[in-house]
Amino acid sequence: MRKEVDARGEACPKPVIMTKKALDGISDGIVLTIVDNEVAKENVSKLAKSSGYEFKVDKKSDSEFYIEITKGEAEEANVCIPDTFKDMTIAISSSTMGNGSEELGKILMKSFIYTLTESIPYPATLVFYNGGVHLTCEGSEVIDDLKKLEEEGVEILSCGTCLDFFEIQDKLKVGGITNMYTILEKLKNPTNTITIS
Repeated sequence: MRKEVDARGEACPKPVIMTKKALDGISDGIVLTIVDNEVAKENVSKLAKSSGYEFKVDKKSDSEFYIEITKGEAEEANVCIPDTFKDMTIAISSSTMGNGSEELGKILMKSFIYTLTESIPYPATLVFYNGGVHLTCEGSEVIDDLKKLEEEGVEILSCGTCLDFFEIQDKLKVGGITNMYTILEKLKNPTNTITIS
């Protein structure tokens, strides 16, 4: 089987997600992904390499790369990906990701939440506190993605003290309200905890 993924013009992480979906949709065969920038080329190549698939990159021009990934039953059997994400709690303490540019931080956070909706298995819980609670409230650009995660069984929790502090408890649009005791329990019990700030 052969599939073609045209990811030209798509921003990170979409080329990787589109390629992964195409690969997941075949038992064996070739997925040809076309990208139009160096970063996307590197990221799709890393996906292929980390999955144990053979791949080759054909540079058509300075702004066009064809990445041909060969997936076979033998390669798939040799890929061992531990299923540790399902017992993960992700704590989000800000409406932006990282320090530096606030505008870039908003773009990164939106991309991170979207990527979670495309990554299986999903984390068990998303905990929002401090400025992170703005992401679960009216006006947030990630409400639809968070609702999708909630529909898939991901627990979405926002700190009640934080919602009260920002006076936005009545604007909560997804998930439930929690307290510091529950937040502590969620952060200390899972196999893995990631904090995004």
